[in-house]
Amino acid sequence: MNIFRPDRPILKKRKALLVLGLYLALALPCSAHVVIDKKGREIDVSRPFARIISLYGAHTENLFALGLDREIIGVSVNDTYPVQVKSKKRFSYHDDPERFLAERPDLVLVRPMIDNGYPKFIQQLEQYGIKVVSLQPSSVDEMYDYWLTLGDLTGRSLEAKRLVRGFKDKISRVQNRIKSRVKVRKKVFFEAIHSRMKTFIPGAMPIFALETAGGINVAPDARSSRNTNIAIYGKEQILEKASRIDVFLAQKGIMNPVNLEMIMDEPGFEIIKAVKTRQVFLIDENIVSRPVPRLYQGIKAIGHMLYPDVFAQLDMEKEK
Repeated sequence: MNIFRPDRPILKKRKALLVLGLYLALALPCSAHVVIDKKGREIDVSRPFARIISLYGAHTENLFALGLDREIIGVSVNDTYPVQVKSKKRFSYHDDPERFLAERPDLVLVRPMIDNGYPKFIQQLEQYGIKVVSLQPSSVDEMYDYWLTLGDLTGRSLEAKRLVRGFKDKISRVQNRIKSRVKVRKKVFFEAIHSRMKTFIPGAMPIFALETAGGINVAPDARSSRNTNIAIYGKEQILEKASRIDVFLAQKGIMNPVNLEMIMDEPGFEIIKAVKTRQVFLIDENIVSRPVPRLYQGIKAIGHMLYPDVFAQLDMEKEK
């Protein structure tokens, strides 16, 4: 006897619908995935941006670190790193927006200073249909999120995760070495800008670099000036700690065009312990103040200044 069993085809249809539903459930979050920039813009990243102009050196450096050489069609007029920037067209927020339009970018990356200081320029880009994204982390934890956001914007999420993981592994290695080999840590004043004796606030990237390298920040009481990571500290406060400053460290670059003589010959600084012992050093601001993978180079550079034997051994172990 043939028995009619309508449940079989219906069951197959239900299974098919279930599979389709699961597929859509998994797919929809990706298509609806957005990132939010510093200005509060919501950016749909379901489709990676592929023609990018970067107007901030840190963006440029990080994009190259993610392997986006081809996708970068323009960089800031001030960009110098990596060497590949030499082959890229140069752009500025002072340019006519039509110059940007001529290159057909789908993304222009800026930082809050540009976003807030040049609103007309930003509005004109957006009126042309160019997506503008403003990003700039203010701490190391934010730096990791920032790298991941750049990965989301460009379809390089896996590469961004590897970048974060690799950086954290290096930091952990240095911290473990400092913990096991350095018994007495050196106290350091880290100068940000020589005029008015400005330093960095606790939590700023240069202070993170200093502390990761095993230094102790002698200015934990520094307070932010104008919501930046810079603090006006003052000569009087520095001289109050003169006998405790084992090392005087200053960033050098566009922000702080200083030299050793300016520090050594600064009136009153002759009583600072580090000046007496000539433990005064300069470090490139690009490797301590920017949210880029080269921050690790800054950590090592500071480490070689503070504990040369420990970091020389660390370098040799890496070579092996």
